[in-house]
Amino acid sequence: MENNSSTDPDFQSVASKESHSTPVSSGGGSASRSDGFSQHAYSPPLVGKREETNVLRARALVALILLLAVSGVATAANLLVKKQEQDDFENKFEKYAAQVVTVSRSKVDQFLDALDSFASSIGAAAAAEHALVNTSWPFYSVPEWSIQAQKIARITSDNNSMIMTLIPIVEEDERDQWRTFAAEQNPFWYQESIENEGYTDMTAQELLNMTVPFVYFYDPGNNFYPSPVSRPGEVLPIFQTYPVGPITGLPIPLGNLEALLASKQTEELYRLTNATRRPSVGFTQIPIKWGTTVQGCRIIQPVFDGASTESDKNEMVALLAVSIPWLEFFNNLLVEGDDGIVVVLESACPQSLELNGIFLDKNQTVTERNVITYQIDGPNTVFLGETDLHDPEYDALAVSEIFLSLGIDQSSLPEGTCVPELTLHVYPSKKLERSSQTDNSTIYTVVVVVIFVFTTLVFLLYDFFVGRRQRAALDRIAKQDRIVSDVFPAAIRNRLFENHQAKKKMRNESDLLEDDEPFGLDDFGRSSRNGSAPLADLFPSVTVVFADLVGFTAWSSAREPHQVFILLETIYGAFDRIAYRHSVFKVETVGDCYVAAAGLPEPTDDHGVVACRFARDCIKKLKDVTLKLEVSLGPDTSELEVRIGIHSGQVTAGVLRGQRSRFQLFGDTMNKAARMESSGEPNRIQVSQVTANLLAEAGLNRWIIPRSTKVFVKGKGEVQTYWLTKSSKSKTTKPRDVETELGTQETELETLGEGSESEEMSSDKTEKTEDEDFLGVEGMNKTERLVEWNVEILTSLLEQILGCRGEGAYQIQTLSNDAKRKNGTGGGKTVLEEFTPIIHLKRFDTEEIKRRGRPKSMNIGDEAKSQLRNYISSISGMYPDNAFHNFEHASHVTASVKKLLARIVNTHGGNGLGVHIPFDSGEDTVDLAGHSYGITSDPLTQFAVVFSAVIHDVLHPGVPNTQLVKENSRWAQLYKKSIAEQKSVDMAWDLLMEDDFAALRACIYQTEEDFQRFRQLVVNTVLATDIVDKELQALRKARWETAFSKDETGDASNDTSVESEDRKATIVIEHLIQASDVSHTMQHWHIYKKWNERFFMECYAAYKEGRADSDPSQNWYKGEIGFFDYYIIPLAKKLQSCGVFGVSSDEYLNYARANREEWVREGEALVRQYLLKFKERNSKLAPAPEQAPSTSSLY
Repeated sequence: MENNSSTDPDFQSVASKESHSTPVSSGGGSASRSDGFSQHAYSPPLVGKREETNVLRARALVALILLLAVSGVATAANLLVKKQEQDDFENKFEKYAAQVVTVSRSKVDQFLDALDSFASSIGAAAAAEHALVNTSWPFYSVPEWSIQAQKIARITSDNNSMIMTLIPIVEEDERDQWRTFAAEQNPFWYQESIENEGYTDMTAQELLNMTVPFVYFYDPGNNFYPSPVSRPGEVLPIFQTYPVGPITGLPIPLGNLEALLASKQTEELYRLTNATRRPSVGFTQIPIKWGTTVQGCRIIQPVFDGASTESDKNEMVALLAVSIPWLEFFNNLLVEGDDGIVVVLESACPQSLELNGIFLDKNQTVTERNVITYQIDGPNTVFLGETDLHDPEYDALAVSEIFLSLGIDQSSLPEGTCVPELTLHVYPSKKLERSSQTDNSTIYTVVVVVIFVFTTLVFLLYDFFVGRRQRAALDRIAKQDRIVSDVFPAAIRNRLFENHQAKKKMRNESDLLEDDEPFGLDDFGRSSRNGSAPLADLFPSVTVVFADLVGFTAWSSAREPHQVFILLETIYGAFDRIAYRHSVFKVETVGDCYVAAAGLPEPTDDHGVVACRFARDCIKKLKDVTLKLEVSLGPDTSELEVRIGIHSGQVTAGVLRGQRSRFQLFGDTMNKAARMESSGEPNRIQVSQVTANLLAEAGLNRWIIPRSTKVFVKGKGEVQTYWLTKSSKSKTTKPRDVETELGTQETELETLGEGSESEEMSSDKTEKTEDEDFLGVEGMNKTERLVEWNVEILTSLLEQILGCRGEGAYQIQTLSNDAKRKNGTGGGKTVLEEFTPIIHLKRFDTEEIKRRGRPKSMNIGDEAKSQLRNYISSISGMYPDNAFHNFEHASHVTASVKKLLARIVNTHGGNGLGVHIPFDSGEDTVDLAGHSYGITSDPLTQFAVVFSAVIHDVLHPGVPNTQLVKENSRWAQLYKKSIAEQKSVDMAWDLLMEDDFAALRACIYQTEEDFQRFRQLVVNTVLATDIVDKELQALRKARWETAFSKDETGDASNDTSVESEDRKATIVIEHLIQASDVSHTMQHWHIYKKWNERFFMECYAAYKEGRADSDPSQNWYKGEIGFFDYYIIPLAKKLQSCGVFGVSSDEYLNYARANREEWVREGEALVRQYLLKFKERNSKLAPAPEQAPSTSSLY
């Protein structure tokens, strides 16, 4: 409660009475009542302690459970993790095996298809050549042999590890001719192969010297010296080979294969191919250097006379013998790190054991499985051996697939002939399994043990934590109690809790721990369906207070949504604290109306006095709060007032159940109190006869003054009301109702808002904390507060500029030609000559913006902010004391510019609740940039527009440019037209270029490019406020049609070029400042009426001074209508059609139309009032001149 130490004797008597009255608080009192609201305070139940033995038993039980749990969980976790690792291992192997089988088989198929195509091409080419030169096989040499063989070799890799040999079938009678043919052809294909393969070991002649003459063979029985072939029959000489080498020329007699340096498998392959006329495949050793061989496959591909291999009529004339390492088919199947896959390649034909390379006779030949084992480690393959070397542990995981099938029918072959079908077996290895194993099982086990240890420690502190739990439960109950207290009076709150407890007892819920069960208001809201009686009562003696903010609707029409809520939260918060000090119950807020009541739910005898004192403090506090808020919320905030009405009587009060239940008041008293407020006057308190009687009974007759005119109350007729005031020795008062018919202001009474210093000192200390944010605001005049507001807006934009600039953002420096900058860009140009139709805005990397988002704002520093404050203060001093074109109007324009710029940021993609998006949030950065034609991308652009709004009427003479031209002033001679606008730019610019503002300029721009863009934006923006210049207006209209024209279908232009975007941005900026310059016409009616009156006064004063040819009052009414029809409403429609400003464009258009309609109804009467007010302020009147032009030319 506040200390009522007022020097006013009336208030001292009230304080004395209050100190002896029944105590009143929001938490309820001790007074007894017979009505339905119980006065017994709710006491939350406490949690009792357990017996010591029960605690010990519980501890032992918990410890045992924890021990069993940790053992079970640790074991289960270990098993589950290992099972998961095993599953991962098997899944990994299945994936790798499928990849190995599929890719390697594809390689083999591709290689065999290429080899078959090569054989067919040889047969076809030979047939064509033989037809031309009348020859036949075996007299044919494959042209470009090395090139074609190399293409086949590169199917598997670039290692040139393949060996290919062309073996023609030479009949016995063709041996001599073949020897001559081979000797003739060898030099040619030797040289061709050497050139193609880059062979450098030997020349073609050296290779010829090493070639064994035909027909010889290496005789193993004669130390492998060449011996002539003497047996009859066909022979198979090695002819063309790839790669070229010294082994060429070795003859292989078909009938004497068992005596050659060849394996039994090779013999079988030759025989199989000869018998089936199809390719055959088997295992072989491939020499890679002297004494070193690798495991590979031997492929025998038949060559037929002609292109077709399907017809049995075509004679087999040659063989292609190919040897290639198996490694080539298994390399590069997996990526690095995928190691440990074992592949076993098995042939259907068993392996014949050899002795020193020579087969034993048939009775001594022994066979076994014909297999080769490799291990694949990523892209590399390692040969393991010629036996099956996989780990038998993984037999169950084996993947076996047919690797190569020759498609030969076994039944068509002689008995004992083996068809070498190849099978691929894939197995995992320990290496692969280890790669899937982790330490997770151990880690999880350790974690479980750690948790057990931690839980044990928690358990050892059981008593402590139980105590904390009890305290937390009580705190939670207390918080619930406070929440309910905010919604309901103390007595109602107690009844709610009592009903809740009664229901629990009926359900036999006696366990103390369950008393912690939360009690929700929804439970109470549903009680109406459970048959319980409503919580309601009749209060026979209550005083109700209605307080309404005057001017709020008009004020909010010029503000952003978040600013509206800042104002209401601040004002209503202050009212709440006053209500708490006076024990006044806040009922609700409806819009901008605050409703409170004294005398309930705790009855008091002095409720009327309490309500009046509460109302007085609210009026006083509102003035303080609005003065402080004007610095942050802008012009006209301090002009907000409150109108209060008070009535006393009986009310019905209770909780209206349902969704969002709350305590409400009903009855005729509420209606009369609302009528007292609505029929009252700003910054005054009107009380009813009943309340006045209560004050009189308390001996406070001096607080009330009868209102001379009675107030009409619906259903009651005309009633007498009173103004609440207090007497003062230094002032006399008289009734407020001494008014003229034109609404002139009566002599002001000393209102209750002028409380004594001692009462202000008694305010709650918490209010001092609230005021700390406004230090220095007290004592400021209106202009100084507006200066601070403009400084804060421009500071936030400068911080955004520095944030975008990043490193080196703030560096005082002198740009080139700085000496010329005082008069603009130099070169002797006027401001108008600097005007450009298109301003080129800064371009940003959209991909970089998407990646990094918008940069954070950076503080501009104390020096720069101090210079900015000095600059704006100087600018405010450069504004003349005009009625309209003054610093307050410039600030009003600035507020509109700021609102429209903010709407650009807030409206894209839907407005929703109008959430305010700060600059550095990064939200929809790129989308907004495109939506606003780049305006929102560059903080410098926004700063320049706001800066232009602040300076656009500096040194305005109070008359239009046309009058300045007629007067032929010095400025008119210099600028010719747009005189006031050019003068404002030059004066403000010269001031900015002074040395005292170097730090401020460093924040605005750092480069020539930024300087030029800033200058151009200021020039174009300020010149746009000259709406009378026909040439500029025509240029703007033409650019608008070009930028926002629509095609024949009605769709807007989709030109997204840089020039088009800059044109649109320039036009949007110009229309933004134009709309803001006359924004009062597109805001609430009261704002329009205020500024329209001021503009009239300015124009009429100029007329009276002889600076106007005609009396503006003669045509003001019609001129305003024309101004709405031909400029304001079309301008608002343009804001809407450009699609940038979202709901603000609709808001401006709606207000413009509404103001026009209101002006049509009341305009003529208002013009008469304007004239009377002017005459009252001026003792002498000039004679009325003739008809005047439209006022649209004056804006």
